[in-house]
Amino acid sequence: MADQAPDETPEEDQQPVELLTLADGLPPVIDTPEALAAYCGLLAAGSGPVAIDAERASGYRYSNRAYLIQVKRAGAGIGLIDPIPFGDLTPLADAIGDAEWILHAATQDLPCLAEVGLRPVALFDTELAGRLLNYPRVGLATLVETLLGRHLRKEHSAVDWSTRPLPEPWLEYAALDVEVLVELRDLLAAQLEEAGKADWARQEFEHVRGFEPAVRVDAWRRTSGLHKVRGRRTLGAVRALWEARDAIARERDVTPGRLIPDTAIVAAATAMPTTRGALLGTSGFHGRGAARHAKEWLAALQSAADLPENDLPTRVTHGDGPPAPRTWADKDPVAARRLELARAAVSALAEEHSIPLENLLTPDTLRRVMWTPPGTRDPVDLLEAVIDQLRSLGARSWQIGLTAPALSRAVLDAESTPASRPKKKRQGVAEPDGVSDASPEGEPDGVSDGST
Repeated sequence: MADQAPDETPEEDQQPVELLTLADGLPPVIDTPEALAAYCGLLAAGSGPVAIDAERASGYRYSNRAYLIQVKRAGAGIGLIDPIPFGDLTPLADAIGDAEWILHAATQDLPCLAEVGLRPVALFDTELAGRLLNYPRVGLATLVETLLGRHLRKEHSAVDWSTRPLPEPWLEYAALDVEVLVELRDLLAAQLEEAGKADWARQEFEHVRGFEPAVRVDAWRRTSGLHKVRGRRTLGAVRALWEARDAIARERDVTPGRLIPDTAIVAAATAMPTTRGALLGTSGFHGRGAARHAKEWLAALQSAADLPENDLPTRVTHGDGPPAPRTWADKDPVAARRLELARAAVSALAEEHSIPLENLLTPDTLRRVMWTPPGTRDPVDLLEAVIDQLRSLGARSWQIGLTAPALSRAVLDAESTPASRPKKKRQGVAEPDGVSDASPEGEPDGVSDGST
């Protein structure tokens, strides 16, 4: 056996992490009005914040509805509530009242909880707290192991929660998700106070409390493999197939990819088959979903083939945001320099305050301010205008206080740097030294729009 380094613990001597178990055992599923009323009575008489989680059937169902809701409060124990038999869960909302909710990754569960009448008056998001504290990994299992020293099993995270009856191992897994949320919340809250970030967290939690899912425009453009498609007619066929699949999936409440995958959409849009046999011989068109709805797939392809040229989709859409950062150097060199300076300044602030860059200021907010900054260049007026602009884009007060001065300086410094001034090209005249068609220094071509 190789020599053991002095500061290493031999593997056989390492203490195993304690497996998290349910302190009070697995409760029965609440699926009748009488059982719900009994648990709500316990919940209303309980004390302290309420841990909440929800399980959806992502990957199996079209809808984002909750198929199980887990609740825990001191004095009430854990409640495993099947929301399907109930029209809404107003009695549960009334029992919780104005108590603080504890959720992990709240934006994932808030929409489906709102569907059944559950909306928090106050909340604490353990995942977001972990991010503000700059933990490198903020999954629930990781935080529970890191902070509480217990191992949380995650083997049932991708099961079909619309299954009835729910198997007991799945129910135990779901109950464990709220077993120690209160304890985890208290530790994170103490660390936020110690780090001077408690007020930041309160602002973030209040912002998350009002979360509404974004409505996707031209959602079909997210089809995997769309970059391989050539020609507007083919794009139109992708759109028609995607919309047909989406309509069928919504009606049947199945996830669209279980009918036909994105690869099948791209393959059929490229090949444009006109018969059932040719369609089912196209790559990806196998299984019951492909065959059962062959008529609809062919009708979608025919509609795309018949569409007038002017009604076909274009390759590029023009949203309300700024262009891709890699194009800024050509479109507006001063803006490119602003972005470069602002990125560096915000990165330095994130490092100084030990916080992830994207939590300090979203990439989209940064780009919008740097692409179209306020018109004034008076330092005081500019700072006030940047503050107003950040606020209008949804930045919180703590983010504005940290970043607005740096963004204002970037606007002023970019225009005072000679190298940043745009230079006009003249036909037949070489560019002066130092000027190229590349993106600004530090941002090579191909940088994704998700970067800061």
